[in-house]
Amino acid sequence: MTPDPVVTQMVAAALAMLLLIGAWQKLRDMAGFGAALAAYELLPASLLGVVAWTLPAVEALAGLTLVIDYTRPLGVALASGLLVIVTGAVVVNLLRGRTDLNCGCGGIEDEQTLSWSLVARNAVLLALIGLCALTPATRALLWLDYVSVAAGACCLYGLYAMANQMAANQPRLMRLRSLA
Repeated sequence: MTPDPVVTQMVAAALAMLLLIGAWQKLRDMAGFGAALAAYELLPASLLGVVAWTLPAVEALAGLTLVIDYTRPLGVALASGLLVIVTGAVVVNLLRGRTDLNCGCGGIEDEQTLSWSLVARNAVLLALIGLCALTPATRALLWLDYVSVAAGACCLYGLYAMANQMAANQPRLMRLRSLA
């Protein structure tokens, strides 16, 4: 499959926004992110500080490298590796029955607790990252293509944010229903 370069650029730009916003949110609230990381109970206390700084740094680097054609392979590798690691941490805790933890994702979805929908979301993100790994068709991009990339990336990010907010609201709605 050879995708159109507009599609590849659009998806890469949307993923870059997601990664950069998530990294910024984590760096902005390192205490909260560190607490979320500690709550997963997967790392020794001596590594929590290093990992708490490393994860958002890798996330930001992945976002930056995804948007540049020349560095996109590095961005794909970093984003894929990061997503596999954090999804693995979520799965381990779900299998332990620990669904009340803050995902620690950063960004709009930071209020989301662990669930299998979070794992499914990450699987979709991995598929989109895989799309960015494909070599796009070669053609000259016109000015309208760049407008399409920008508008499409914003729309994709908006859909992502909306889906995450719906997933974050679902446990709240369940609690409200149980009170009624």
